[in-house]
Amino acid sequence: QRPADCGADRYFDSSRLACAPCGAHQRQSAGGSSCVCEPGYRMVSSNGGFSVTCEKCPENMSGVTQDGWNCITCPKGLTSKGNCKCPNNEILVERSVDGVLLNEALCIHCNGSEQSFSASDASGSRCVRCEKTFIQVSKSCDCNSPNILTGGLCFLAREGLPPKGVAAIRFAQLGITLTSAWFLKNLQSSAFACWLYSNLTACQALGNMCVMNMNSLSSSSTDACSLFQYIFVSTARVGIVHSIPYWRHNLPWLYYGDQPGLASQVLEKNHFPTTFTFKGADKGVKLKFIAASFDAAGNFLKWQSLEGGILQLCPDTQTKLNAAYAFGTTYQQSCKISVSKILLDFANPVFYDLFLEYNGGNGQQHLWAVPVLNLNLQYNEKFVNQGSNMNNWLLTRRFFLVDALSGKENDLGKPPRVIRIASKITISIRLVSHTQRGTIYPPLITVAYTDVLIQNPETQSVMVSFAVSYEMNQSEAQIQTDIALGVLGGLAVLWSLLKTAGWKRRTGSSIIDLQTVFKFLLFYAGDLANVFFIITVGTGIYWLVFFKAQQFVSVLLPLPSQEEDFVTYIACAFSLKALQFLHLLVSQLTIDIFFIDWERPKGKVLKAVEGEGVIKSAAAPVSIWRTYFIANEWNEIQTVRKINPLFQVLAVLFFLEVVGFSNLALMDASSSLTRSSESYVAPWSRILRFGVSAALWVAIAILQVIFFAVFYERFVEDKISQFVDLCCVSNISVFLLSHNCFGHYIHGRSVHGHADTNMEEMNMNLKREAENLCSQRGLLPNTDGQTFQISISRKMRLHYDWIHETLTRKHGPARLLDSSANTFEQSTRAYNAMNKFLSSFIDHVHKEMDYIVKDKLLLERILGMEFMEPIEKSIFYNDEGHSFSDVLYYGNETTLLIFDILFFSVVDLASQSFVLATILTYLQQEIFKFIRNTLGQKNLASKTLVDQRFLI
Repeated sequence: QRPADCGADRYFDSSRLACAPCGAHQRQSAGGSSCVCEPGYRMVSSNGGFSVTCEKCPENMSGVTQDGWNCITCPKGLTSKGNCKCPNNEILVERSVDGVLLNEALCIHCNGSEQSFSASDASGSRCVRCEKTFIQVSKSCDCNSPNILTGGLCFLAREGLPPKGVAAIRFAQLGITLTSAWFLKNLQSSAFACWLYSNLTACQALGNMCVMNMNSLSSSSTDACSLFQYIFVSTARVGIVHSIPYWRHNLPWLYYGDQPGLASQVLEKNHFPTTFTFKGADKGVKLKFIAASFDAAGNFLKWQSLEGGILQLCPDTQTKLNAAYAFGTTYQQSCKISVSKILLDFANPVFYDLFLEYNGGNGQQHLWAVPVLNLNLQYNEKFVNQGSNMNNWLLTRRFFLVDALSGKENDLGKPPRVIRIASKITISIRLVSHTQRGTIYPPLITVAYTDVLIQNPETQSVMVSFAVSYEMNQSEAQIQTDIALGVLGGLAVLWSLLKTAGWKRRTGSSIIDLQTVFKFLLFYAGDLANVFFIITVGTGIYWLVFFKAQQFVSVLLPLPSQEEDFVTYIACAFSLKALQFLHLLVSQLTIDIFFIDWERPKGKVLKAVEGEGVIKSAAAPVSIWRTYFIANEWNEIQTVRKINPLFQVLAVLFFLEVVGFSNLALMDASSSLTRSSESYVAPWSRILRFGVSAALWVAIAILQVIFFAVFYERFVEDKISQFVDLCCVSNISVFLLSHNCFGHYIHGRSVHGHADTNMEEMNMNLKREAENLCSQRGLLPNTDGQTFQISISRKMRLHYDWIHETLTRKHGPARLLDSSANTFEQSTRAYNAMNKFLSSFIDHVHKEMDYIVKDKLLLERILGMEFMEPIEKSIFYNDEGHSFSDVLYYGNETTLLIFDILFFSVVDLASQSFVLATILTYLQQEIFKFIRNTLGQKNLASKTLVDQRFLI
């Protein structure tokens, strides 16, 4: 229970924290925690709470004294509380000078004649000298017509007085205009006293009322700002303060002037007369903001440093509050505050004039006035404090945090109907363009107010924020980015056209059809993704290095609103790279591949002929296990990469979160990898966050590639080279077509003639080969070249398809199947036919489908296309490396790595969590690896006739 819940006949018992009944003829006191006697009753005894004894006053002494202990006669009537009352300008006397209680109360008239000039005070208990304006105007304590009485002051009616003000205040967000009790009492009197007497507090109070009205001028009525402007114009002769034309003597400085374009001159014409550094002896310097504070009545309170958080409504530690003014540290603070707390803490508004303190050349301290951009201001049609066009801004000087005063209607003692809160305060520090010495423009404080209609303060809350931002003109950087994007994008078009031309040559087609256009778009998507990736990585690393490593401040990070284009570039890069990656997967999962078995039967065997009952001799069968073995090895290397993906993501996460590289992505000047738990942590920069993570990804990947290429694959295991060696030992060649008329050939024909042998002979063969006692492994005599890029003729491709059609016919309609043989026999015959055809093709048996072996031109290697078209003869290009890895993960590491980086970055930018990005990146790697393995295994089985049950 609360005191307000107790009602008139009960009081709040603080010992029980509950309501308790009052005694007879008693009621709740004003404070609610005790009882008092009802009107017409006096107290006999009182020990607090309900320990009160009351006694009824006699009829001839029906009044009760002010202290409530005695009865008294009241000749001029009673108040609602049962006390005596007196007319205006008379004081109530209940006791004589020596304290003896009178039987009858006296109402004594205060002498307002020239000898005393006295009048009753506000409580009506004593006579005091009347207000000086009454004496000056009427030589008495009366302010009779035609003199003007307003706000407890008397003014002589004469020409030139400021017009009658309107005590209305508009809350535009709520669409409410109400008559303010504070304005009604003080607006006119403050204007008259300021204009007639140059009264300092009256001028300040009038200025405060203008600020409470959002510095807004009304064209239809005379509001507070109109009165202020009237006095400002009328007092031009009195001079200015500190050589500032907008700061008039005796008046507060509210406006910078209403000339169009003045805001840009104020903010950009002059530089702040000091420089700032991130390194050296002057690092960690703080901006010394200081404010002159005034109360609503216009009294100067004190100078206040902003350190300590006087502008930060959200509670926090002193260290973190003071971090807001460390130069170069972007500061953001936001929270929800209950309206009840605001009403309790900010019952009386405080007004601030903000300055920035600096040391002059002579060591003397100076102040630089900080302009205010009030986003709620409505001056006239010319000025709207929204958008980025400074020419439309009207800068002001004074602001407040909470106004719970002007929203009170009729009675200043009642709670306000509406309060106005500075819900968003931002101090902007802008760097001078092309500066090399840390020069800044004058700071700007931007304030946005929220109007709150008071309904239930306990449940209502307001979101408030305070920020200090650092910015510079990013137009030049944007132009350079656009130029780079245009140039690289144009080169990407040319490169994609070359890829498309190479693809057309490799497919054996010269017609530009819809498929060609679609293929060009796919190539262009991948190349454009690389362009966006290069630009974003370059941009991120540029800001990381030049912002964190600079001594004198020459660059500042883009604001979050200025990062939108950068984030869009990353999203475009990821989308396009994902399209390229899917295209790569589809291409690898649809290749044509066949294992050519060079093994020949050794001897003959006796074989029973089914159904005839006779035994005939036949060629000894060739073991299929070598083919199965090679197929399994090929299946295993399909997703082998040049790096270890698990180590990659864990290493990146380790350096980001454990070593502390993530701290480099904070929007502050520090380049330290560690942060104190008590210190303020600046918000993340999305550009720096991407730059740090991408740089680590690339650096760790490069180190992995070097390690695997230089050490691991040379001294431990090289699965790609081992596969080529294994083909030769197994006497099996690999013939694969990645395009219609282009592919790769791995020559695995054993130099020993056969590979289906026992262990002793196998070891003997290997020993002879190691001692060069046999021929070399190459396709051509006396060469070691085993891998080739092949460009086959159209005739060769047609013959290949004709044989391969039998392999796929088993999936066709039943009427097309050979009824004399089952599916297995058809597949076996097709396999033998393909094996015989390809082996004879390699042996130059088919003169009409022969081939030549040659080296690729350097330009052909660079462009990735072939200039010669295989019209009559196919062409085998010597391959110094292992280009067949292009149809594996291994040969597409760059695409896979960029896709992983972009996936990681997109997840991180969306979630702001490196841990989540690491987990999801590893999961997508495993998912796509599973898809690639599973579908690749099915394609391998269908194209090579290797039973999928033997692929493990």
